Amino acid sequence: MSDTRHAPAQYDAITEAAAQWCMRLHEPDCTNQEREAFAVWLHADPLHAIEYEAMLDIWDISEHLPRPAQITAGPEKQRRSTWQRLSIAAAIPLIAVPLAAYGGWQLGWVPSAYQRLEAGNSVKTVTLADGSQAELNLGTQLTFSNYKDQRRVSLKNGEAFFKVSHDASHPFVVQAAEGRIRVTGTQFNVWMYEDQVRVTLVEGSVLVTSNKNLKSDGLRLEPGMQARYKAGDYAPQISQTYTNAPELAWRDGKLVLDNLPLADALPLINRYLGTPLVLADNATGKLRIGGVFNTRDINQLVNSLPKVLPVYLSLGQDGKPLISSLPRG
Repeated sequence: MSDTRHAPAQYDAITEAAAQWCMRLHEPDCTNQEREAFAVWLHADPLHAIEYEAMLDIWDISEHLPRPAQITAGPEKQRRSTWQRLSIAAAIPLIAVPLAAYGGWQLGWVPSAYQRLEAGNSVKTVTLADGSQAELNLGTQLTFSNYKDQRRVSLKNGEAFFKVSHDASHPFVVQAAEGRIRVTGTQFNVWMYEDQVRVTLVEGSVLVTSNKNLKSDGLRLEPGMQARYKAGDYAPQISQTYTNAPELAWRDGKLVLDNLPLADALPLINRYLGTPLVLADNATGKLRIGGVFNTRDINQLVNSLPKVLPVYLSLGQDGKPLISSLPRG
């Protein structure tokens, strides 16, 4: 059996390599050859994977750190990437040294707790570090950070139902796309697909904004209300809903399509597909569909589309399934 112990200098070298790989893999010009080289490095030693996971945590945390005023050049995505690269170097000693970490907590830079959570092929219920509960739908990814001034969730992908522990002095903020949902204690659902977000309130109240750069706290929802927005929207759209809203049916493993135009139904369907469906044209998108489907077998819904609608499926030039209306005779 091989000896897996490492000298301090070796640990430092692995940590440095993990940091470099984390930064490089997040660059848009990272090549396939580099990704293959990373895979070789990652599997060469169990410690490599452990250190790389730690770097991913730091990368996620750095999204929330206050940025220096001098980082202002270039578009927002470029500024965020620049700050995250700098934060990797700055956050390592803060997290590694207890005294520095305490100072970082007092400044609101370093969370006292951090969780990265994911649901694969089954719904998962988790308890967050503050005692709140989150029910994660299939394929959902999110992170939770407990800072001095607030509790922060970053919804990376998917959908989650939150039961938030009440703490008026320590608000709970969910970041989704370019918006945020701010609460102190309540029950609500957040659905996200690409840059589209839908917030459904069951109990309590929440403040929803579609643009995190706005100084306003956003629009207030009361129970039975829903907010929708896309990244870049100035304000969310507010509408009435009801307790047993179709948006909550996923908690019972169901996708409910309530006589929706295909254009509106497709994002709900695509959320569960590895390869999204694409509409051939606007006329096809106006066709309406209804029914209750199993979220674990959405492919059955896809295969049944030509049986319930006057459409046919083909492969588009990009290789994605294309939905087209049948020619009218």
